[in-house]
Amino acid sequence: MTDPTPVDGQPVPLPSPPATPVPATPVPAESLDAPEAPPARLWDRMREDPQYAPEHLALEAVRRLGPEAARWAERTRAEQPGISTEALADQAVRRFVNRARLSGAVSGAAGLPGAVIDVGVLAWTQARMVLHVAAAYGVDPRHTDRATDLLVLQKVHKVAESARLALGVAAGRERAGALFGRGSQQALGRVMLKLGVRLAQMAGVRAAKRVFAKVVPGAAIILGTWANSSATKDLARRSRALYAQHRTGVVPPPRQP
Repeated sequence: MTDPTPVDGQPVPLPSPPATPVPATPVPAESLDAPEAPPARLWDRMREDPQYAPEHLALEAVRRLGPEAARWAERTRAEQPGISTEALADQAVRRFVNRARLSGAVSGAAGLPGAVIDVGVLAWTQARMVLHVAAAYGVDPRHTDRATDLLVLQKVHKVAESARLALGVAAGRERAGALFGRGSQQALGRVMLKLGVRLAQMAGVRAAKRVFAKVVPGAAIILGTWANSSATKDLARRSRALYAQHRTGVVPPPRQP
């Protein structure tokens, strides 16, 4: 190729060839199923108000994860025409039981803070699973009633009425904190212990040796993986039973305390 005619003795620069696009490297599907921690603002809210940590988590899960679950169900039904409700629920349960199992094995922090992070990640993963199961059964995962479902299914409250009352209190404290600021902080260790106990109650990890397995060197991975998987499978069975009843229109009356 000849150079263009010089202008005033200076060669005219040739235009640069267009850049060859580099194909994007596909992200392996497995990497999309890594456990996800609760958002930082939720951690702050739970640390500032540990007594109502499960209620704060349930409210935020419906706000943040409900739309995601609805989109997932809609997209999966479009991609897999004719998929049954039970098969769709199976997909959700497998996906999040695997995430729960992984969260018990890879959490890096040690000691009490590590245990609190672990049960927080587990409770968030379980809430995500419940909302996806609801969507699989055609129950709106974005509805505020799902926060009540989460607290009853995860056995934080025995009946829906007490769960709704606690959610109302938590929402009021959330609004008050935003308007007037937070009160004096408790000692960090005491806060972390209370937060860990409340999140462990929500996640269904009741034995202390499971909740705080990270404190015992060498036991964390085995106990954490087993406890997370077992608790999440139990929650999946309860969730499927509840939302199958919603689908048929036959929902049992609330249990008496």
